[in-house]
Amino acid sequence: MLHQVGPYEDNMVDYLHYLTVERGVSANTRASYQQDLRHFFTYLIEQEKSMPLANIDRFTIMAFLGELEKNGKSRNTVIHMVSTLRKFFQFATSNNWVSIDPMTQVDPPKKAQHLPAVLTLTEVEALLAVPDPNTPLGLRNRTMLEVMYATGLRVSELVNLRLDNLHLELGLIQTLGKGDKERIIPIGDVASHWLQRYLADGRPFLGKQQDEQVIFLNDHGHQLTRQGVWKLIKGWVKAAGITKDVSPHTLRHSFATHILENGADLRIVQELLGHADISTTQIYTHISNKRLTEVYGKSHPRA
Repeated sequence: MLHQVGPYEDNMVDYLHYLTVERGVSANTRASYQQDLRHFFTYLIEQEKSMPLANIDRFTIMAFLGELEKNGKSRNTVIHMVSTLRKFFQFATSNNWVSIDPMTQVDPPKKAQHLPAVLTLTEVEALLAVPDPNTPLGLRNRTMLEVMYATGLRVSELVNLRLDNLHLELGLIQTLGKGDKERIIPIGDVASHWLQRYLADGRPFLGKQQDEQVIFLNDHGHQLTRQGVWKLIKGWVKAAGITKDVSPHTLRHSFATHILENGADLRIVQELLGHADISTTQIYTHISNKRLTEVYGKSHPRA
């Protein structure tokens, strides 16, 4: 059971209810806000003697953010926390819980340009070869990897994939991405073949009571979770002998980088990945350029 946050519990519950009912945020987004707020309120209880919300000023916030950095939290974690607190205190101000919004004078730390890890084609092949497709679970695992690399799906989109999202005869799948935006994505022959094989020879043998529409099931017949898939990916990466700093999105990053390197237009990649803003997609051109420079350095006689 999640621990209570004392005098702040009602405020947090009200805010999370507002996010769910009025803003319509996803369960994942809500959980992320909740985790941040619990962290902040626990700090107030332990370090600030449960200071009333109305007494919190920018110095309290800055002290808390400093504590996060002192405890080794990444810059992105701090940026995310600032964003959460900014939205929470806007709500608190509009509900007259506080008269002055302490976040108006708090600037988030500058976001470092972080180029995500991308696998080479050889590393992708090594990763795909890890699961044993002769068992139902191994067949499921190989199919998940093939689908992620073929489509660039987010892990959350993969686990939410349903049978009625597949249009394999047309070479297409549909998915619901961030902000409940639907997109249609081509799926290549190889991944399509693995999906058909898994649906025939793998999925029917996973659990007695099956979730009818969900494609990727655990061994009890229920939907896999994002965290469950991430744990599996980490194990496969290790087994493949890959030492890069891999994240749940590594196959998505690799998909985007590889199709750009093979001549795909940036706008097409934006559509395939479901990015609202093309500036998000542009990070992949930086990866391609970085790799081009490295290849040039290794290959050119006068480099």
